[in-house]
Amino acid sequence: MADVYKRKIIKLLEHEDYTPLSFEELADALGVSEEDFPYFKTAFTELRQAGHVVIGSADLVSLPALSGKIIGKFRANPRGFGFVSPLEPNSHGDLFIPPGKTRDAMNGDTVVAKVSRKGSDSRAMRFSGKIIEILERANSKFVGTLTREEGLWVVYPDGGKNIDPIAVSDVTAKGAKAGDKVIVEVISFPTKKFVAEGVILEVFGKAGRYDAEIQSTIRQFNLPGDFPQDCLTQAHEAAAGFSAEAAADREEITTKTIITIDPPDARDFDDAISLEQDKDGNPILGVHIADVSSFIAEGSPLDLEARERGNSVYLPDKVIPMLPEVLSNGVCSLQPDKKRFVKSVYITYDDQAKVIDTRFANSIIQSAQRLTYVQADQALQGKTDGLKPEVVKLLKKMESLAGQIEYRRREAGMLHLDLPEIELVHDDNGQVIDAHPAEAGYPHTIIEMFMVEANEAAARLLDGLQLPFMRRIHPDPDALAMQQLAKMIKALGLSLPKQPDRHSIQALLKKVQGRDSSLAVNLVVLRSFEKAQYSPLPIGHYALASKYYCHFTSPIRRYADLLVHRLLDAHLTGTLKADEIPTLEDLQEIGYHISFTEQRAEDAERDLKNVLILELMSERIGQQLDCVITGITSFGIFAQSKTFGIEGLIQKSDLGPDNWKYNPKKQCIIGANSGQLVKLGQPLTTTIVSVDIPARHLNMVPSEPLGQAKTKPRSGKKNKKQKGRKNRKSKK
Repeated sequence: MADVYKRKIIKLLEHEDYTPLSFEELADALGVSEEDFPYFKTAFTELRQAGHVVIGSADLVSLPALSGKIIGKFRANPRGFGFVSPLEPNSHGDLFIPPGKTRDAMNGDTVVAKVSRKGSDSRAMRFSGKIIEILERANSKFVGTLTREEGLWVVYPDGGKNIDPIAVSDVTAKGAKAGDKVIVEVISFPTKKFVAEGVILEVFGKAGRYDAEIQSTIRQFNLPGDFPQDCLTQAHEAAAGFSAEAAADREEITTKTIITIDPPDARDFDDAISLEQDKDGNPILGVHIADVSSFIAEGSPLDLEARERGNSVYLPDKVIPMLPEVLSNGVCSLQPDKKRFVKSVYITYDDQAKVIDTRFANSIIQSAQRLTYVQADQALQGKTDGLKPEVVKLLKKMESLAGQIEYRRREAGMLHLDLPEIELVHDDNGQVIDAHPAEAGYPHTIIEMFMVEANEAAARLLDGLQLPFMRRIHPDPDALAMQQLAKMIKALGLSLPKQPDRHSIQALLKKVQGRDSSLAVNLVVLRSFEKAQYSPLPIGHYALASKYYCHFTSPIRRYADLLVHRLLDAHLTGTLKADEIPTLEDLQEIGYHISFTEQRAEDAERDLKNVLILELMSERIGQQLDCVITGITSFGIFAQSKTFGIEGLIQKSDLGPDNWKYNPKKQCIIGANSGQLVKLGQPLTTTIVSVDIPARHLNMVPSEPLGQAKTKPRSGKKNKKQKGRKNRKSKK
């Protein structure tokens, strides 16, 4: 718990709006409860002893001042300058490195920089520096596109991993051609006089082709490859040894009406639903989750491989599974009309959908029907072709209960952000030919509510047993983050209290629902929150307004769920042994790792989607896009396409014929001549002017120029001010 408060303290002190507070005020700003105060005090003491925070005059807490040299990570900019983000926090933050002072550092390198002062402004002393030593290279291998320029072969690395091109020779040795995606290894790093040089290790094929981009993404993000042979052997043996009839210690519920609802392209069905009533007429929700733990022994080769992978990775039209497909798409998957092992949780509700009882069991089910979200949505609207009558009846009851649960959870403060997913359209060869917002019918919410209830029930049980277990935590945002959120919302022409709570944020999100500003508001709210992560610490989940929460419902694709299943199984079977329970330290280490693999998977999916959509945009230069402004900067605006979900940049000089001024306080750009405001959440029709795929840039202009040019007085005529001055002189 102290580690969490360390991160929260540093984050608060690094915030640009932070003004020094006393120790007690700092605790208040972070919302430290009386119960957690000892953890906060320990965290603060350890930070102070390590020199990461200092207590200055008037007993106010701040970060240490910037020293003469710092060690940090270098972040390069295409314009030649960069920044060093210190490994140890200081009161200045990132150090600016001007052009010519970057030595031969590449993006992500760990460097030593010498600090120098560069005058001051009205607010604070400004610092810059120069890199004097490179301690560790971030990478020597890069994925990029091979290009022929001025008689030389060069590779432009993808996604800004390196700013400068890498010169390569002997291209024919690997059969590479201009425009191919390749892996290049740097053999000499860049200097002031010479660019980096490298050799091509592997060729993936033509950039923009689906197969080449998939392989590039896998290598760029270091995603898992094929399973080792011992894992495949273990998986096949586990599948071959499966016998539903041999499990006499499980509850047989194969005659119940149980269904799965998943996307149309899903193959690993890990959750199924039933719904009954008790003798008093109270609904009993049954959530039945694939019992992966019965197939994978702890510490086995496949268990260790699953832990290393952390989760399945879902790329456009491709899945890199956490488990071999003989399990994930086979005996673990809850396929219709197949007997399968599950862990069942039965949650009984009163007439207001409040939980009055919970029971867990090891079971055998047989799904009555597999539905897609579209099928379920159509059935709820009366289009029931192809569905069994008992399934339709179940769906109606599910809709009613989910609505009550959603209402109860929203009353408790649960937040739901409206950030639509973009679905890519592929042709028969896998190429992306179009994109559109994904369908979002109510069945998505039904399953989401039931999964949240099941996850919360598992966490409640394990917390009550006082066992260390892997939780899904989402820390409360700190006071400054909420103040900044209120400021940003005010800039959008809306309002929030200075310290907004969940209910005021709920009201805001509801108010903008369906408006053009909805996307910008939801993004601003999202960016004000910390990211959810895996940890054994008892922190709770802010966005779900949940005190106890873990992941239990997707063990086929998440290792965190598998850990929870093992503890539940030991509890259900009476085999729980203290010396076999993972320690808090072990769980913290695993939590860090699987939080990393989760983020890596999200980054890879987002990057590949952007690449494929940018390829699509490169063929549509001159096309108009309906956008919403999602970012305002000193150099221009960012606008996101409503259809394709891609964000593009409009340079300030391209907004239109006006003298545009950036107002950071109001988060807008103002035309000095026209007075026109360009602000967050504003709809804007744009035109695509260029695409830079390696840099992941989409450049646009307004389809209709904004603002107006400054008018000049006609020659030979005097304006009113000039005429007035002359008249006053003549009267003297």
